[in-house]
Amino acid sequence: MKKILIVINTLGHAGAETALLELLRNLDKDKYEVSLYVLMGQGEMIKYVPEHVKILNKEYDDCSVLSSEGKKHLKKHVLKALVKRGTVFKFAPYMISNLCTMIKKKDIRSDKLLWQAMACGADRFDKHYDLAVGYLEGGATYYTANYVNADKKAAFVHVDYVRAGYGRKLDRDCYLGIDRIFAVSDEVRESFINVYPECSGRTEVFHNLLNQEMIRTRAKLPGGFADSFDGYRILTVGRLTSQKSFEVSIEAMKILKDSGENVRWYILGEGEKRAELEAKIKELGLSEDFLLPGAVENPYPYMAQADLYVHATRFEGKSIAIQEAQTLGCAIVVSDCSGNREQVINEEDGLLCDFTPEKIAEGIKSLLCDEEKRKRFGAAAAKKQISDVKEIDKLLNLMEQRGE
Repeated sequence: MKKILIVINTLGHAGAETALLELLRNLDKDKYEVSLYVLMGQGEMIKYVPEHVKILNKEYDDCSVLSSEGKKHLKKHVLKALVKRGTVFKFAPYMISNLCTMIKKKDIRSDKLLWQAMACGADRFDKHYDLAVGYLEGGATYYTANYVNADKKAAFVHVDYVRAGYGRKLDRDCYLGIDRIFAVSDEVRESFINVYPECSGRTEVFHNLLNQEMIRTRAKLPGGFADSFDGYRILTVGRLTSQKSFEVSIEAMKILKDSGENVRWYILGEGEKRAELEAKIKELGLSEDFLLPGAVENPYPYMAQADLYVHATRFEGKSIAIQEAQTLGCAIVVSDCSGNREQVINEEDGLLCDFTPEKIAEGIKSLLCDEEKRKRFGAAAAKKQISDVKEIDKLLNLMEQRGE
C-alpha cells in the first residue's frame, strides 16, 4: 500500500483547507495509507478529516486560530518551535535579512518571516513515504521540502505568489527540490513561474476539488439570516485580512446608502482586521448596514438566501467561496483581479468590476435594479461544472514516475 503524507500549516475554516478535506475524501483508503500533519497543530476543521486519515500531531488544539483562545495557543506554539533545536539562533540571520528586505519594500509580512523556523522546530517522523505533499505555501512546503523522507514531493500554490509576499530569498529556493508544483489557477501558475522559471516544466494547474452536491444539501439545512431586514441582502464570505481589503467594500456600501439603496451587507469571516474594520464602519455611520457576524460553520444557507454575492478583493488564487456561491446559483459581482477573472465570465454569469468603491457600488446597483439579469446570472452560475475528481490523478500519477 502506497504511503502518502500531506502537510498543511493550520486547519482552520478557509478555502485551501476546504479543498484539502475534499482531496482527502477522494483518496482511496484501500490503495493509500494517508497521513496528515498540521504544522501548527491547530484548527477547527480537524473534525471533518476522514476517519481513514492518520493525524500525526502529538498535540492538537481544535479552536480557531482567529479566536482569542486560538491566538494564545498559536503564540505558545511559535515560542516552543523557536526554542526547539536552537531554531531561533539558527534562523536569526535569515529573519533579520528578510525583514530588512521587507522594510525596504515597505511591505512587512511578519508571518512569512517565521515559517522557516516553524518548519525547522516542528515534529520529525522517522518514516519513508512514497509521496509527500506540502499543501500550502510557507511552512507546509518548507517542511515537506527539507524535513520529510519521500520518493516524490509535491507542493500546492493557492495564491498569487508575488502579491502574497513570497519570494526565492524567503523560500531559500526550496521549490527546486520539489518534483511537481500544483497551482490552483492559470494566473497563479504564471505568477509562480515568473519567480521560478526553471520550475516551469514541472508546474501545472490543479483545480480545487469541491463537493457540489454536499454544498447544495447543506444549503437546505436550518440557518441563514435571522434578522428581519426587508431590503436587499449582500453577502461576502472571507477572512478579515489585508488581502480581502474589506475597507474598500465598506466605502462602496457608503456610496450605496448615500444613493438611497435599501441594502445590508454581511461579511461571514473572522480575522486580525476586525477592530480596524469596525472602526471604519462606525466612522462612516454604517453600523446597521455593514455587519460582521463572524465566521459560521455552515455559510451555505446564507448564500442560498442572499440577493447578491460580492467578492471584491485585492487578489486571489482561486476562491472557493466564489465557487460555492456559483454552485448555489448566486448572482455575483467580483473585482477584476487575478483568480477572480478566471472564475466569472463578465455579463454571462456575473460582473467583473474595477477594484474601487465607485465601480463596486456601480456593479452592485446595476444588478439590484435588474431582477431578470440577477436570475439569468444565477442560473448560468449554477450550471457550471466546477470540480472534476479526475484532477486527483495528476497527484497520484506522480508516484508512478521514476527517475525524473
